[in-house]
Amino acid sequence: MSLESVLAPLQAALPGLEDLYTDLHRHPELSFAETRTAAELARRLEADGYEVHAGIGRTGVLGVLRNGPGPKVMLRADIDALPVEEKTGLPYASTARGVDAEGRDVPVMHACGHDMHATWLSGAASLLASGREHWSGTLMVVFQPGEEAGDGAAGMVRDGVFGPAGEPDVVLGQHVVPGPAGWVLTRPGVIMAATDALRITLHGRGGHGSRPETTVDPAVLAASVVLKLQTIVSREISATESAVVTVGSLHVGTAHNIISDQAVLEVNIRSFDQAVRERVVAAVERIVHGEAATAGAPKSPEIERIGTFPVTENDEKATEGLAAAFLDHFGEGRVMPAPLITGSEDFSEFGRAAGVPSVFWLVGGLDAEQVIAAMTAGRFEQDIPSNHSPLFAPIPHPTLSAGVETLVVAALHRFTHPGVG
Repeated sequence: MSLESVLAPLQAALPGLEDLYTDLHRHPELSFAETRTAAELARRLEADGYEVHAGIGRTGVLGVLRNGPGPKVMLRADIDALPVEEKTGLPYASTARGVDAEGRDVPVMHACGHDMHATWLSGAASLLASGREHWSGTLMVVFQPGEEAGDGAAGMVRDGVFGPAGEPDVVLGQHVVPGPAGWVLTRPGVIMAATDALRITLHGRGGHGSRPETTVDPAVLAASVVLKLQTIVSREISATESAVVTVGSLHVGTAHNIISDQAVLEVNIRSFDQAVRERVVAAVERIVHGEAATAGAPKSPEIERIGTFPVTENDEKATEGLAAAFLDHFGEGRVMPAPLITGSEDFSEFGRAAGVPSVFWLVGGLDAEQVIAAMTAGRFEQDIPSNHSPLFAPIPHPTLSAGVETLVVAALHRFTHPGVG
């Protein structure tokens, strides 16, 4: 009955939440530049009676609602957007531009759905505040910047996000995915991959394109490295294990008749197991140095770590408890196991820093008929835009209500079952 009472105002709140969602979608902001977004979310928390702390980890927001004795439950949403040019054609499509970390002017879009995450959490925070007579404890609402940059969660931890209310007893979060809108997917244990991003500078000896014998050509060296890196997964990782190695960027040279003196590659590594992770990174380093030596490079290559995400690993008991609560609320047709996701998240930094259980789950956000039809035809990858696509745009309904409900269900479950997980 307490859950029904807390959720009772949701239907009336949905038009306002849709307005917030479309507003955030129209005005996306890149990592650590989410000033407008953070200000609006902080304003809404203040209006709902939260003690608000802004500017944590540069642009993060913490809302604290103290409501008597009981556990401390933390709910988290990320709020940053991506340097992607939107191509959805929606009436509220973004035309925003921003300046990226390299100082370049770029288009900006909520291509990963963080606008939906922020709206979900704002709606849930409001419902839990208005229904506070139905629960007891302390609610910590965290709007996190810089998830796409990989340092948002760790930055908030370093900047004292746990200072105002202390460390939580559990950390909860969720992500919109290109599944049928309203579906809820959970998975105990590892649910999302770790990421290691490397920038590799290969040094050659430049010269005229007509006299390659006088040079050490970094373009040829880079091509050799790219091809050899693809053997790591196929020849050094067991078929029962999993990893991905992608060369996402390669820059070399300035003109057709000039052999450059260096090439720069950016490599992305995904893994689910720490031992595999270390083995793959070591293999990349070995191959890069080996190919450079074979080519007679005049200088050793430079390998710089430019990004890292931890494995997202759910506490098993806490996840099982939440999955049961979701099943009880939504029914069997909407709650199911989640697959392993090769994407990465920095959500786990909060639970790891606090030394407490954390649970991260997925909520579908696309038209159910279209998604199921694509799955049935074996065309899901071809026909359904994924996160980070310029075409990715969750439908407002029933995605908005589903995501708000999951957060409220999860929070109330943890307030009433503090010893689980």
